[in-house]
Amino acid sequence: MLARTVGENSSRLGQHPVGEIERRDGAMIVHLVGELDLYNAPALRTALLDVADEQPERLVIDLDEVDFVDSTALGVLIETRARLENKRAFLLAAPGRDTHRALTISGLDRHLSLHDTVESALDAQVS
Repeated sequence: MLARTVGENSSRLGQHPVGEIERRDGAMIVHLVGELDLYNAPALRTALLDVADEQPERLVIDLDEVDFVDSTALGVLIETRARLENKRAFLLAAPGRDTHRALTISGLDRHLSLHDTVESALDAQVS
């Protein structure tokens, strides 16, 4: 397993939206943290599109430590999914209550693969 920490002090609160990116058996897991909003969307976009450009077998976005997500950040998630050749390889894991609500209100829960945990996302069929 390879893990790396990405960026420092790029959002208004001093926290980069990407806490860590790890590789595991052909998958890439992006652990997001804090608030995902207009202020840190550029850093989020850069990090996620860089990962998507690697075309991993599956790309798991871990939302467990996300406190808030706005429409700008939801747009970044959609753009990231669109960048993947295999759209089914884009998986969201562990959305908290508020994040899940944002996904539901926006209707994205009907179009994205949501999983309770990172492990269940890693076990999901994507072909």
